[in-house]
Amino acid sequence: MTIGTRLFTRWRGRKVGTDRFGNTYYEERRARPGMRQRRWVIYAHEAEASEVPPEWHAWLHYTTDAPLPEEKRFPWQQEHQPNLTGTPAAYRPPGHELEGGRRARATGDYEAWTPEMDATPPR
Repeated sequence: MTIGTRLFTRWRGRKVGTDRFGNTYYEERRARPGMRQRRWVIYAHEAEASEVPPEWHAWLHYTTDAPLPEEKRFPWQQEHQPNLTGTPAAYRPPGHELEGGRRARATGDYEAWTPEMDATPPR
């Protein structure tokens, strides 16, 4: 967090709440004339946007007026998983170099397309 964000949060921000990851959410104390109140998050650890739970994401993007309580989460909603791209735990499909570089042979359900050579080109 930069010094500017700290000062802006201290002077203009009103704490709305904290999520289970320790991120703290703020909104402006007074809206600017003709505009809606700004909303922002101060991350507990490094700034990783995928760490904002859905309840707070909806609030940050003005989809809801108040953050949804965590108790109202549906059983089918999954827990947060960080973005692992660029890490050793990233997904690598079969055939990827780091997964051995071999993939299953084609099953015969694929037919390659070849253009017709005698067709007239479009104008």
